[in-house]
Amino acid sequence: MITTLEIETPGQGLYLFTDKVAALVGQWGMEDGLCTLLIQHTSASLVIQENADPSARRDLENWLNRLVAEGDALFSHILEGPDDMPSHIKSALTATSLGIPVISGRLALGTWQGIYLWEHRHQPQLRRVVVHVG
Repeated sequence: MITTLEIETPGQGLYLFTDKVAALVGQWGMEDGLCTLLIQHTSASLVIQENADPSARRDLENWLNRLVAEGDALFSHILEGPDDMPSHIKSALTATSLGIPVISGRLALGTWQGIYLWEHRHQPQLRRVVVHVG
């Protein structure tokens, strides 16, 4: 069972979409298996992260922005703006796919875990995430 989710992002940040994936798993009736997610972009990524306290996400975003700062004179790939190369590096440092076990019809996420699309670009985007459950 495979489908593609479209997720709108208004700019940089972590966007929770666990509920959309959980709904697909429930709709498809998979009891035990694996849910695999793939983002079809090179300037955004996927992460499993803290879903209760937003300060954890803010700290993570701030840390990565310091690690990969815009305006580095060594970047030559800047055709789409100052966030162009940093967004690709951030994507390479995080993940573009995730595998989450499905047990008894539910995603086997921990209590405080959520699935996030991590947008690394400033401009609004429409991102596609392929979801496979098998």
